[in-house]
Amino acid sequence: MMSSSREREDSLTFPINPSSSSSPITLSEHLESFLQDPTSHIGSASGSYSNEGLLATEITSPCNNDVEFGFSRPDFRQQSPISGTVQYYQRHVFLCYKNQSVWPRRIEAAEFDRLPRLLSAAVLARKTDMKKETRLTICEGHDGTETSNGDVLIFPDMIRYRRLTHFDVDTFVEEVLVKDGEWLPLTPEKLEGSFVFVCSHALRDFRCGVCGPVLVTRFKEEIELYGLQGRVSVSPCSHIGGHKYAGNVIIFGSSINGEVTGHWYGYVTPDDVPKLLERHIGKGEIIDLLWRGQMGLSEEEQQKCQELRHLANCETTIEGNTKEATERQVDEVNTTACRSQDEPVSCCQGNGSASCYHDPALPENLDILDTDEGAVKLTTEKKKGSKKPISKITNGKGAAVRKVCAKPTWFESWEREDTYAALAVVCAAASIAVAYSCYKQLS
Repeated sequence: MMSSSREREDSLTFPINPSSSSSPITLSEHLESFLQDPTSHIGSASGSYSNEGLLATEITSPCNNDVEFGFSRPDFRQQSPISGTVQYYQRHVFLCYKNQSVWPRRIEAAEFDRLPRLLSAAVLARKTDMKKETRLTICEGHDGTETSNGDVLIFPDMIRYRRLTHFDVDTFVEEVLVKDGEWLPLTPEKLEGSFVFVCSHALRDFRCGVCGPVLVTRFKEEIELYGLQGRVSVSPCSHIGGHKYAGNVIIFGSSINGEVTGHWYGYVTPDDVPKLLERHIGKGEIIDLLWRGQMGLSEEEQQKCQELRHLANCETTIEGNTKEATERQVDEVNTTACRSQDEPVSCCQGNGSASCYHDPALPENLDILDTDEGAVKLTTEKKKGSKKPISKITNGKGAAVRKVCAKPTWFESWEREDTYAALAVVCAAASIAVAYSCYKQLS
């Protein structure tokens, strides 16, 4: 419980109701003390994107040790299932800003980077006025690329605002996040495709710092391999909560019914990346082994959702097994029926009110036969390459298909022994006839 509470406190999110126990939005003690410090240098920097080198001097690279912090660490995949580990929230805002190599431990409290600090403070100050519980995360941004410094991505709205500056923070939060309107004079760009975010915040936790960059690289390789450029984008992001589940991945995109969803995955390895691209993004399937939860669902709802999926999968498996068993039984019945062609053909289905039919010589051109006991219907079809009729048997509660073997003619059942017997009879009759003829002549 202590570990879980600590992870929730670390997350950079902002609740609507601060008294709610399920709210994911927490202001770190560091940021709170920093904002309340009258001697702090808020606004002292010359620009929103300056002093990158100063931030870089604070970075201490983590030991890139896979055994200690990576996918081979002792605590990797020690918890299962991991559903219900995403705190409830309704909207995710990503600020594109520099890259993980220069992100300090708590980028929202970075003294020399005004944009993320002021944006987080503004969101926190207006949290009670927002209609949606909002989570703020920093993702990678590079000037001159698709995601430039200052760009803001909002999900599930699937929109992008370009080049937010520290001068615009208050207006942006008021118009977009509080009033759910548009930030004029700019028009939001509509986002298309799927967006993948991988926690790579090295100074926040070494596990994310070791696993995250490896996953980002693998995603980019697979995206290029499958030709998904422009349809799937991947970006490293700052801490999202749940260090112990590293690698942590969030995937935003439209579901089959057109609804935009945000699914969280944990314990993701490079070998899981092709599965996420093929099954989750390509087919809309959830990989339950890695699934942590979903934007818009509470922890309890996430667990129930996974239970329902398991139940549905079990029912599908049972139906498939039942169908295979039924087909095997039908095949066995057909084989037995064809072997004993001289015996009457019969079929009984027990459904509480059993319906049976017995017919030693079913006509080959039988179409429909109604009985008083369950209205059993039989229809015959010609199977390709075979003259044997096939009967479909339905009794209102289900349907079964069985093969009805027609009785062979006397010529089809004639065998060599029968020929010898017939010749013997003919010879005997001829011998008798000759003997009788001789007897008549002598007398």
